[in-house]
Amino acid sequence: MIVQHSHPELKELIDQKEWLKLKNVLKDIPAVDIAEMLEDMEPQVAVVIFRLLVKPKAADVFTNLNTNKGVELLNIFSTQQLSDVMDNLEPDEQVAIMEELPGQLIQRVLWSMKPEDQLEVRKLLGYPEESIGRLMTTKFIRIKPDWTVEKSLAHMREFAQEAETLNVIYVVDENGKLIDDLRLTQVILADPRAKIADVMDHTFEALNALDDQEEAVKMLAKYDRVALPVVDSEGILVGIVTADDVIDVAEEETTEDMHLMGGMHALDDYYSQTRITEMVRKRVGWLIMLFMGQILTVTALATYENALAAAAVLAFFIPMIISSGGNSGSQAATLIIRAISTSDIYIREWKKVFRRELMSGLMLGSIIGAIGSIVIMFWLMLRGEVFSSQVVLQALTVGSSLILVVIFGNLVGSMLPFLMSKLGLDPAVTSTPLVATLVDVTGIIIYFTIASILLSGVIL
Repeated sequence: MIVQHSHPELKELIDQKEWLKLKNVLKDIPAVDIAEMLEDMEPQVAVVIFRLLVKPKAADVFTNLNTNKGVELLNIFSTQQLSDVMDNLEPDEQVAIMEELPGQLIQRVLWSMKPEDQLEVRKLLGYPEESIGRLMTTKFIRIKPDWTVEKSLAHMREFAQEAETLNVIYVVDENGKLIDDLRLTQVILADPRAKIADVMDHTFEALNALDDQEEAVKMLAKYDRVALPVVDSEGILVGIVTADDVIDVAEEETTEDMHLMGGMHALDDYYSQTRITEMVRKRVGWLIMLFMGQILTVTALATYENALAAAAVLAFFIPMIISSGGNSGSQAATLIIRAISTSDIYIREWKKVFRRELMSGLMLGSIIGAIGSIVIMFWLMLRGEVFSSQVVLQALTVGSSLILVVIFGNLVGSMLPFLMSKLGLDPAVTSTPLVATLVDVTGIIIYFTIASILLSGVIL
């Protein structure tokens, strides 16, 4: 729904104390749009908006605010406002907020919550950071295999308001161990007098509470489910993860990978909400490292100083050589990082990928090398060079270098993500700038080595 009221109009209603009119206007605006409007409002004005929202909607609005704005509002909320917001959030949403709060606010927020909610949040916070245990909710429907369908439906009706989703119903034994999950339609369409055990097929997929949250993203996508159960090491059902829970995780993982591939540490908040000093801190380390890496490129060039002095024309083609290798390596790295992150390929398949990238690098390099040889030959002749064996050898030097550099770039770009995964690092750490830096140095060595072979006695 498109918001029909601008910020100034809402501010005017507040200034005129048209509370009833403002409350009616807010009732028809989606929570996500209200959150977007609050981002630009002064905290004192935003608090007024919160007071006019019904409690469940106020909680929804709060979950859509960015971290900085949320902390601003929590600092000036009354104890009752804190309680109203936190009590209307799911346990996983409460935990997500607590993780982002500064230390001085955590205790105040906890005190505003109901005792049972405090216990639940403390329990979820006991799981490792970025684990599925922090992401799951404990509000779901569970039934027993010896119950009748009729009894199970009655149980669902009784506790439906507390559950986050009714799409899937979970069957547990007397010890709470998960033994099956059933779609709601399976239960509704079954004979009311039948036992749940008769409806079960004993096939289900479950997440482990200690696994990384990224695993939940993969599993929900793989099995096309709206929810998946979460079990502990003994198979006891401890919670569920729903599709809406993993949307933010998927966005964060994608953003982190994009930042790493760009050659910087991932931002902790949205770009527009990140201080310049924080952004510099996230970027400067990589820039320094890549700058130092370029010292190797300078060193490699200095090694061939005599060759450059004897044949200055060779210097013209250096950018073309190294950029072709860097581009090839960046393409390969992007393809492999994505394939690993989506479980399209696994670390153990590195030999298969090596062979594929070797062949594709040979084909790509041959195409680029052939084009490069022809273009360089004509370029030299346009500069006044007479067609001769020297011109042909110079063109072949560039073309041969392009073939080898593209092959090398392909192999480096495809193998580095496997190496990083093996070391327990994010494959995205093999960023585009890092691959380009490695290929730059090697490209110069390859280029001048071939030049010293083909052009020895000709121009060198």
